[in-house]
Amino acid sequence: MLLQDHIVLVTGAGSGLGLGIAQYCKKQGAKVIVTDVATEKLNEIAQKFDQNDLILRCDVTKATDLVQCKKEILNKYHRLDAVIGAQGIFDGNLPIASMELQHLDQLFDELFNVNVKGYLLTAHVFADVLKENHGAMVFTTSTAAYAADGGGAVYTATKGAIRSLIQQLAFEFSPEIRVNGVAPAAIGNSQLKGPKALNLEHQKQSDIPKDAFLNLFQSISLLQELPDAEDYGALYAFLASKQNKVMTGQTIVADQGLLNRAVLTH
Repeated sequence: MLLQDHIVLVTGAGSGLGLGIAQYCKKQGAKVIVTDVATEKLNEIAQKFDQNDLILRCDVTKATDLVQCKKEILNKYHRLDAVIGAQGIFDGNLPIASMELQHLDQLFDELFNVNVKGYLLTAHVFADVLKENHGAMVFTTSTAAYAADGGGAVYTATKGAIRSLIQQLAFEFSPEIRVNGVAPAAIGNSQLKGPKALNLEHQKQSDIPKDAFLNLFQSISLLQELPDAEDYGALYAFLASKQNKVMTGQTIVADQGLLNRAVLTH
């Protein structure tokens, strides 16, 4: 198995993509540390894991939370092999011209705090333990970092920042730590939430009617089967594993052929 004898931390793993990744990593032999900012989510998923795993509340935008998380991980396992970052907030795909200026100001701070600062702080806090074990970081960007209309301007800016951050961290942490990313496109039953700045914090992408979401996906994608969160797990697992001896500073674009669009034909 890809992750046999690996200790893997997955942030933002209380639901959606992060949970799917964590479950896949466990199936691949890893002992998994599952973290999320929402305690109620962690309570709901506790039965999916066991005493070999660790479930922790952690707000990745707070350095104190990450430091405490690190202490609890080392207390239980005494080492760490990989950090997978999966937290994120969406922006409702709203054009900036449709927002009030004050809402745009708030939206920028909120999304960059979670979508970018959270990864920077995580990288800083866990770099030393990963260096000791020649470990890996795997962060989540998006196809929005490669083409327009994958989100609004602020979400797109955060995902472009993560894509660049992956390259910079791979450079800074080489050769001891491999740093790579995954850029997913559509995710069935996505739990990605909207921002408080736009009063969308109670709305999720999964609230879109399933048939409408599937029809849109199939109209623009070359592959027609809508992937769920765990379908992306193999990409993260490989990049997090000791078996990856060939990649750092790279992002795998997992777009179901979305970006390979027809130009002259329909």
